[in-house]
Amino acid sequence: MRLDDYLSTVGIIKRRTVAKEMASNGLILINGRKAKPATEVNLRDIIQIKGSRPYALEVIEVPAGASIPKDQRDKYFKPLPVAG
Repeated sequence: MRLDDYLSTVGIIKRRTVAKEMASNGLILINGRKAKPATEVNLRDIIQIKGSRPYALEVIEVPAGASIPKDQRDKYFKPLPVAG
């Protein structure tokens, strides 16, 4: 699944267009490297989001569909402590 799609599907970023813009501007890293919006997300990837509200997570599962109920979103990622 694409990075921008993953972040919006699991509810980390509300809209895919915002996730796409953030990745295009170098604000999202996967495993310490700048990621493009179309970068594929894999199990155990560490995603870091820079900006005014930094966030880090580990991918636990990649969703198969485009829609996930809000109460089930947390089974797809594990929040990590953010440095600094």
